[in-house]
Amino acid sequence: MLTPSCPRPRRLLSAAAALLLATTLSACSPALNWREVRGTDAPYTVLLPAKPATFARQVNLGGLKVEMSMTGAEVDDVSFAVASARIPDAGQRKAALAAMQTAMLRNIGSERHAQRPVALKGGGAAIEVSADGHAGPNRRPVSLHARFAEHGDRVFQAVALGPREQLSEETAETFLASFVPH
Repeated sequence: MLTPSCPRPRRLLSAAAALLLATTLSACSPALNWREVRGTDAPYTVLLPAKPATFARQVNLGGLKVEMSMTGAEVDDVSFAVASARIPDAGQRKAALAAMQTAMLRNIGSERHAQRPVALKGGGAAIEVSADGHAGPNRRPVSLHARFAEHGDRVFQAVALGPREQLSEETAETFLASFVPH
């Protein structure tokens, strides 16, 4: 007597494989072409999802005027950038980092944010900040994920900012976790 074979295990295996493939592909969006970038004015490495642009300008960080260099890329309205400024006076660096963080939160009109200390790859510490707010002329809802760090005589901010529905936690983490000041 022939017994029918049970297709159920194959279907479950196929469903599990399809789910794994979908999860993997969503983490590696074709629009995000990650590449390692080295800072031109400041010593760091980071992964950016597109060809970067770099510029520098004078900024005021809590009363301290400094030249800040920024390297960043944008994909689908989501911006990824690393900014740094050289601050020779060690006593002024903490205040400069606080001013950088305050400015970023103010730019998106964030009333609440979460922050926590994190260890950077290669050693060192940073403050990681996550916040929601609104940006642009139409005040579109945005998410901000950033790390603020001090290394040597420099302060750094690594920021992922974009529409809430387009900036996933995984994408922000890929960017932020890759930031390493040298």
